[in-house]
Amino acid sequence: MSTSSAARERINALLDENSFVEIGALVSARATDFNLKQIDTPSDGCITGYGVINDSLVYVYAQDANVLNGSVGEMHAKKICNLYDMAMKMGAPVIGLIDSCGLRLQEATDALNAMGEIYLKQTLASGVIPQITAVFGEKCDTASAKFQSEESGIVDFTGTQDEILSKMRELVSFLPANNEEEAEYVECTDDLNRASNAIGTSFKDAALAFADIADDYNFIEVKSAYAKDMVCGFIKLNGSTIGCVGNRSAVYDEEGKVAEELEDKLSAEGCVKAAEFINFCDAFSIPVLSLTNITGFKACKCSEKRIARASAKLTYAFANSTVAKVNVIASKALGSAYVVMNSKALGADVTFAFEGATIGAIDAKSAAQIMYAGEGSDVIAEKTKEYDALQNSCTSAAKRGYVDYIINPADARKYIIGAFEMLYTKREDRPAKKHGII
Repeated sequence: MSTSSAARERINALLDENSFVEIGALVSARATDFNLKQIDTPSDGCITGYGVINDSLVYVYAQDANVLNGSVGEMHAKKICNLYDMAMKMGAPVIGLIDSCGLRLQEATDALNAMGEIYLKQTLASGVIPQITAVFGEKCDTASAKFQSEESGIVDFTGTQDEILSKMRELVSFLPANNEEEAEYVECTDDLNRASNAIGTSFKDAALAFADIADDYNFIEVKSAYAKDMVCGFIKLNGSTIGCVGNRSAVYDEEGKVAEELEDKLSAEGCVKAAEFINFCDAFSIPVLSLTNITGFKACKCSEKRIARASAKLTYAFANSTVAKVNVIASKALGSAYVVMNSKALGADVTFAFEGATIGAIDAKSAAQIMYAGEGSDVIAEKTKEYDALQNSCTSAAKRGYVDYIINPADARKYIIGAFEMLYTKREDRPAKKHGII
């Protein structure tokens, strides 16, 4: 069927030109109860098929709001389930373009069962093939894109239809087709030894730091509006996809000025955001690069209720992942928050520290005040200096084996590329179990 609709236009805009092949075009609703007998339901409100993005196979479904408001019924869901079956057999991503009012009331329990079948297919596909979804038509309150991206954290990108479809195409180029294949290698034309000139001063904004070391300065950030204290996204290094996780204590504007100050603390939201991202990378064998600049955990009544569980999830995610892991300590790495952020203790394969970085249990002055309580300011000052040298310097950490290399920030790109190349064949097993419970 060639009926024009926004759903079909979205598919054509998403895929490479003239690559879409429709499946199940003649399927329509079986139900005839209530007013359905008199209503034509072409494709049962869901266009399904396959095509390519940058020559890579993907399966796509798009709900058609012109047909019963895109509501999900029995045959509508069956088409989506069939698409998932094909995608799983072929090991290719599924992309859903959602524009629906929800459940089709006329079909009642049939529609409910159909929704459950979709959930089952999505569950079986989780961690096996990438599943990417765009939602169109959200307008207000808790259903708005703004709320879902800034408050709930379930949205990776927001924007116009063209911007979202463009981001989806870009994201597909970073991801592997399935969990048994590597992400597509792209020939690197950027200088592997290029100096990272900005990272030494912009490390407070991890998004800028990751862009500075990336091939062609290209960093695609996910969930940028949620938990801004934690940055997650993808880069290419020497043509290979790397997942990036980093603490952020400042947001810079396009002119390089600080637009927003943040605490250099781990928040509950930031921990969960990072943990979910690391789990995704591990599922699809995408190596992880972390940038650490942290002094503790966020302390407020709201955070205190959730930070223990959230930080445990982040700890588990780093420790449980078997992909290659590289950590860069940019400035400060203090206390148990440092341990949580991909430390050697949790299994980081290679750890770099920038010259002058501070690594330790607590800042030196606080340590001196605790250990020498009641002593005069001269003693405190002397012991602060002594503690800094013996316990809190990157050199002392390197002497104990907690840091592998102390580097100049300008050399970060070439050192990190070298580390991931060395780790390319990494293989690591975990104890046999059904699944973890953290």
